[in-house]
Amino acid sequence: MTGEDERALQDYLRSRLPDATGPLAVEAFQGGQSNPTFRLRYGSRSYVLRKQPEGELLPSAHAIDREYRVITALARSDVPVPATHCYCDDRSVIGTPFFVMEFADGRQFWDPALPEIDPQARGALWNDINSVMARLHKVDYAAIGLGDYGKPGNYFERQIGRWSRQYRASETEPIASMDRLIDWLPGNIIGDSDSSIVHGDFRLDNLVIHPREPRVIAVLDWELSTLGHPLADFSYHAMVWRLTQEQFRGMAGKDFAVLGIPTEQQYLQAYCRRTGRDAIDASGWEFCLAFSMFRLAAILQGIAARALKGTAADAGAAEVGARARAIADVAWRQVESMGRASR
Repeated sequence: MTGEDERALQDYLRSRLPDATGPLAVEAFQGGQSNPTFRLRYGSRSYVLRKQPEGELLPSAHAIDREYRVITALARSDVPVPATHCYCDDRSVIGTPFFVMEFADGRQFWDPALPEIDPQARGALWNDINSVMARLHKVDYAAIGLGDYGKPGNYFERQIGRWSRQYRASETEPIASMDRLIDWLPGNIIGDSDSSIVHGDFRLDNLVIHPREPRVIAVLDWELSTLGHPLADFSYHAMVWRLTQEQFRGMAGKDFAVLGIPTEQQYLQAYCRRTGRDAIDASGWEFCLAFSMFRLAAILQGIAARALKGTAADAGAAEVGARARAIADVAWRQVESMGRASR
């Protein structure tokens, strides 16, 4: 953001953030946000600005207006989200649409094994995360004005088709396990047609944790949110029990009893209890996990392909592509272990 942008932004926000007084300082957050994110400081008071990136974008990508809409609507629920203040689609201010929300002052963790805190706090935090996700999936989305936020029903079918096409469009080398998943997934979709608000990327690093207590104070990064199947959202979140840290920020192979963290089954059972859902049969749960790993592998393959475009020697792209293969392999081994691969 240029100095001219910052001056225009300060003028724009003067009447919209009445508690923000004094000179404005703008600091870019580092990390993997696809929507550029900035901390706005007015003395001791902080806000967060999320903006659309510059340049040519895909029609449905980087929908800042949708992200603002869902966070604003969820403020009427018991899901912890930052308070929103304003949305601006006037490109003359800082070049692209943006919105401003409260700064959630807390901790963020990247390793789901939570080595930074003690076992009791680990268990309490994972219990609270489970509760937050269950509360999200129980929100009456029509009652908070989100009845048209997506298409209820056939979520798995539509997502499998979408990510199969995305994967084929970004394929850089054959991955046999992805080919098998693309063939297998459409014929094994679970019969459940439930629908809820889904976050789409409910990972530990998208949560802000209270500075001292083991509880979530804000869920961030709603860019992929829509109306969809809650088990797709929950299984994507629960992949950390199946993947290692090296594969993708997971904790497979850890001693959960020693860590104080629930096992995958304990975590799933707590979610079902909180949402009033009947226990999920093993084959249905394995489908959900295989689908979520397939989706993640397709996302990573797309990142790898974009990074390699014109920079064939890019080491980062090669690493991301290798992760896509590894995750797809884990997913297909799960399918084979269920004895359902031939269906």
